[in-house]
Amino acid sequence: CKKDSPMKPLETREDIQLLVTEFYAKVRKDNFIGPIFNDMAKVNWDEHLPKITNFWCDLLLEEESYFGRPFPPHLKFDLQPSHFERWLTLFFQTVDENFHGLKAEEVKNRAMNIARNFLTNIAHFKSRKADS
Repeated sequence: CKKDSPMKPLETREDIQLLVTEFYAKVRKDNFIGPIFNDMAKVNWDEHLPKITNFWCDLLLEEESYFGRPFPPHLKFDLQPSHFERWLTLFFQTVDENFHGLKAEEVKNRAMNIARNFLTNIAHFKSRKADS
C-alpha cells in the first residue's frame, strides 16, 4: 500500500481513473509488455486512457460511457498467454496497492475473464486463419 494514498474501496469514476492511470504507467515502463503498447501499437495515451476508464466505468459502475469493441485491436499483434499473464500481474498489483473491498475483487475477476476471453478468441482467429 502506498504511504501517500491509503487503500480505499473502489467506488467512483475518479477511483477507476486512478487505477487505469497507475496501471498503464506500470505497463508503459514494463520491459516485457511495454514495447507492445509503446512500439508496436504506438498507443496514443491521451486517447487510450479516457477510453479505458470509460470501459471499466461501464463494467463496474454501469455508466454506459464506453462505445467500441475492445477485442479487434488486439488481433493485429502476436499476443501470447505470457503477455496476458504479465498484464494481469500488473493489474492485480495496481488494484491491491490502491483498493480493497468487493469492487476491487470484482475488477480483478473481470480482468481475469477478459484476459481468458481474449486468449480464447485469439486462438480461434489464429486457427481459422491457418485453415484458410
